[in-house]
Amino acid sequence: MSPTATGPHVDETGARVVGEIGLLEYEDCQVSAIHGLRDIFRVASEYAVESADPPSVIRVSTWTVTAAEEGPVMVCSSDTHPDLEHRLSHVIIPPSLIVPELMTSVSELTDWLAGLRSGGTTLCAVCAGVFVLAETHLLDSRDATTHWAFAEELARRYPKIRVDASRMVIDDLDIVTAAGILAWVDLGLTLVDRLLGPSVMVHTARFVLADPPRRRQSLYQEFTPRLQHGDADIRQVQAQLHARLDEPHPVERLARTVAMHPRTFQRRFKEATGLTATEYIQAARIAKARESLELTNEPVARISRSVGYLDVSNFRRLFQRATGVTPSEYRNRFGIASRTSPAG
Repeated sequence: MSPTATGPHVDETGARVVGEIGLLEYEDCQVSAIHGLRDIFRVASEYAVESADPPSVIRVSTWTVTAAEEGPVMVCSSDTHPDLEHRLSHVIIPPSLIVPELMTSVSELTDWLAGLRSGGTTLCAVCAGVFVLAETHLLDSRDATTHWAFAEELARRYPKIRVDASRMVIDDLDIVTAAGILAWVDLGLTLVDRLLGPSVMVHTARFVLADPPRRRQSLYQEFTPRLQHGDADIRQVQAQLHARLDEPHPVERLARTVAMHPRTFQRRFKEATGLTATEYIQAARIAKARESLELTNEPVARISRSVGYLDVSNFRRLFQRATGVTPSEYRNRFGIASRTSPAG
């Protein structure tokens, strides 16, 4: 029988158990995420025992698929409160260490998750772990995020999901998804906020040296152009664009270089790269600008001109729209040139 989410227990110390979070350990999952989440919830619980009224804790258990005579079953392999009946309020599916295309489907996981959801358990998934949750079809017609590199595959495989790869955490109360492979930190802090309150969450974030959750994923997203698409003409244009990002590139001129009508060129370019020519040029320019901000001390205005934006205010606006921060803020966070330059 599946454990279900029903009211709080009180443990042997008198602390109120505000929820049981089950961590799902599956083949090729990121085990460090399971250990890290345990640590986050332990830090939060220890602080809440001292500071909350009444003293409160989060119970943490780990679950895995195990072979049995009647077939594969879900078994609890570790538990912070083994003397209490299981009442799973949340289940977290950690990231996978292999790409979604190589992940194997496990029907026992799907059935178990669907059964928990029908009993009121909140389901949470991180990075490629979102694909495990998507197999239940409980994300259909819902907003969900995943690692930006997997977003297109998630949308293709599960077209009913509204994929939003710009967000680090999407908290839909009964279903929570988180983006990158380390976004379990954001998810863990989100659940601490929900179960133990914002003051405990902020204390926990400070203790583990993490930013509060719900950052935008766009700050970390890289531009990876499609090149293995088989269209030699479009690949020729891509090479030309990357070699001369500082120059203007009207669509009509690009089309002429490969002897195409502009409308035909636009269609083939988007089919090959997934972006319009204008979107592609802007993404490539922003990627080059990010690299310059990280690796050089060049002034922002000079970087702007080097990637084809003569109007630096327009460059700043486009850069912030793409990354969520200004060029100066980005350099302060990711720049390494100033840190490695010799003193004096």
